[in-house]
Amino acid sequence: TENTSKLRANYLKRSVVVAHLHLKGHRAAGMNGNGPGNLVDPLEDPVPGLGTYEDFNTIDWVREKSKDRDRHREITNKSRQSTVALLHSVSDAFSGWLLMLLVGLMSGALAGGIDIAAHWLTDMKDGVCLIGFWFNHEHCCWTSNETTFQERDRCPQWQSWAELITGTSEGAFAYIVNYVMYIFWALLFSFLAVILVRAFAPYACGSGIPEIKTILSGFIIRGYLGKWTLIIKTITLVLAVSSGLSLGKEGPLVHVACCCANILCHLFTKYRKNEAKRREVLSAAAAVGVSVAFGAPIGGVLFSLEEVSYYFPLKTLWRSFFAALVAAFTLRSINPFGNSRLVLFYVEFHAPWHLVELGPFILLGIFGGLWGALFIRANIAWCRRRKSTRLGHYPVIEVLVVAALTAVIAYPNSYTRMSGAELISELFNDCSLLDSSQLCGYKQVSCPIDYPYWCECKQTLCLIRKPVCPIRNHSVYYPSRFPSGLFIPSMAVGAIAGRLLGVGMEQLAYYNHDWFIFKGWCSPGADCITPGLYAMVGAAACLGGVTRMTVSLVVHHVRADWRLEYIVPLMAATMTSKWVADAFGREGIYEAHIRLNGYPFLEPKEEFEHSSLAVDVMRPRRSDPALAVLTQEGMTVGEVEVRIQKSTHYSGFPVVVSQESQRLVGFVLRRDLLISIDNARKRQEGVVSASQVVFTEHAPAQAAEAPPPLRLRGIMDLSPFTVTDHTPMDITVDIFRKLGLRQCLVTHNGRLLGIITKKDILKHMAQIANRDPDSILFN
Repeated sequence: TENTSKLRANYLKRSVVVAHLHLKGHRAAGMNGNGPGNLVDPLEDPVPGLGTYEDFNTIDWVREKSKDRDRHREITNKSRQSTVALLHSVSDAFSGWLLMLLVGLMSGALAGGIDIAAHWLTDMKDGVCLIGFWFNHEHCCWTSNETTFQERDRCPQWQSWAELITGTSEGAFAYIVNYVMYIFWALLFSFLAVILVRAFAPYACGSGIPEIKTILSGFIIRGYLGKWTLIIKTITLVLAVSSGLSLGKEGPLVHVACCCANILCHLFTKYRKNEAKRREVLSAAAAVGVSVAFGAPIGGVLFSLEEVSYYFPLKTLWRSFFAALVAAFTLRSINPFGNSRLVLFYVEFHAPWHLVELGPFILLGIFGGLWGALFIRANIAWCRRRKSTRLGHYPVIEVLVVAALTAVIAYPNSYTRMSGAELISELFNDCSLLDSSQLCGYKQVSCPIDYPYWCECKQTLCLIRKPVCPIRNHSVYYPSRFPSGLFIPSMAVGAIAGRLLGVGMEQLAYYNHDWFIFKGWCSPGADCITPGLYAMVGAAACLGGVTRMTVSLVVHHVRADWRLEYIVPLMAATMTSKWVADAFGREGIYEAHIRLNGYPFLEPKEEFEHSSLAVDVMRPRRSDPALAVLTQEGMTVGEVEVRIQKSTHYSGFPVVVSQESQRLVGFVLRRDLLISIDNARKRQEGVVSASQVVFTEHAPAQAAEAPPPLRLRGIMDLSPFTVTDHTPMDITVDIFRKLGLRQCLVTHNGRLLGIITKKDILKHMAQIANRDPDSILFN
């Protein structure tokens, strides 16, 4: 018996040694191409394409952050071994700041070019400069000796189209010629814009902020931030603004800045291969876009934090501020407005506001909230009608009709003819004694000896207030098929309302200065009321009612005067606007468009108050087929391919011990499975449909004639997030929001029951809100 045991032990030892040598020879022969092939392990031998995501899918934030931690840990460990590795570690740490510098420079340069080109093309609708067609009206007349303070448009170097065609600028025929040319250029610009977008970059339409919010939440939209979108959006944004339609370029500039950031991310491996790190850069780029749009670097950072970003760590806050600063400095160096300032509507108010005026400011907030709620409903109704009717099949005709109507209505009124930014600049005007704006309502007369209190005289001239007339404007935002933003139209509506209220208060104070509400602080002949301040407060109120922004919006408007004295009226109006608008619906315009388009976006502001459990939301339901899973052993390549390609089209599959036990082992993505199997067929000889797919650490014993197994443990997530079947859904929703999950598995005592995806949660929330759950379109 002892001899038999010794012989058996020696035999087993020899068998292990022979098997080990055979495996080494097997791998070596496979690598040399002389054997049946080596066992490819994706964990030890990375495969190109693993870890990437398909279009219209959600990234796994936890997985991406884990990959970045592993990469950073590896670089840190290697940096202690050699000088070259240390330099690589330093460059890796500095790459984020370098990327922010490039994003700021590129975005600032593009914004400056857009501003200059838009101003030039806008003036081209009225005439042309004789000394150089590339000059706009203002630049053309800089050196003119005939331009006076009262007649700023008098300039022989600039001629209207009527002067060029008919030789005169007076008379009905000249007016008709200018009218026709104005309409012609408006139609041409709008036609070119919609044709370029439709032919080359359909993603360049609209403002882009709803899609940017969705992308920052982890959604994949291939091409939305690509180079073609950037090129076409930059060109068509100039054309769209110059066409005279009631839209702005501020929202699209956020899209432009994010396109710049996404393109520049491909220069750095750290950001090119990690979707979560790339979204940190995109969050900073959103701040850059607002910085160059409004000349407000701090407001841009707050806008990104408050409105668009989904994940905003402290490191991103610092880099956003740096990038916004670089972009603002670049724009200031270009000086597109010719006034040595970052913004066109820069104002300086001199008169202080008084406590009595807080009532009118709150009234403006109420108006802004009502306008915002009405605007959102009308805008969404129009977009839904366009989607559900044949109107959406003719985008070119639709744009041309709207452009023609806008041009016909706008031309007779000088205020509707000017751009939205210029109109807002006029409405914000302080109306000082040296201001020649027609909105101020002054005229020069001989100074009487015994002038009344309301006549302010300086030497031999007096400035007397004329009766005020209402301002008419056509600011109704058009959800177009080319780049367009709603910031300027919304601000213009609020500024008009605020200016009207301010002028009314001003006239009331002038003619009733002895009333008890004015007594004590409004002396005769003094400028007690500043209509421009009312216009600024109204602009903030209307924009806040539409977007539901608060903090960043106040900072945007405070920077127009840089005096904190007026921050209280802005805060009061903005908060009132938000409260009133929220009473009619909690969604802002961007959230409403996200829901309209069916994007899988979990709104952080929306609360989940239903008492449902995870088992009520998970799939499969009681009447559904069993959950499609993979087993860690026992399945062949052919069976796996049939399950993931023909039987189902899910984005991922749970891996269990066996079909009988259903004990959870891990989770594997469909895309990673397809790439790994395809790669194994190319690189590992002998892999056929009958080869066994193994998700265990060691391959099981097989018959000698069996084809080599395919080890795929390296692509499996061994720690998928799980909840029990009795977990409340409000906790599950918080887990999805705060961790950025794309799916969560439901178990009971370790046994797999089902799966909950972000789309399942959104559908459940839609059902609770009595909305159509099938409106959630994307996985």
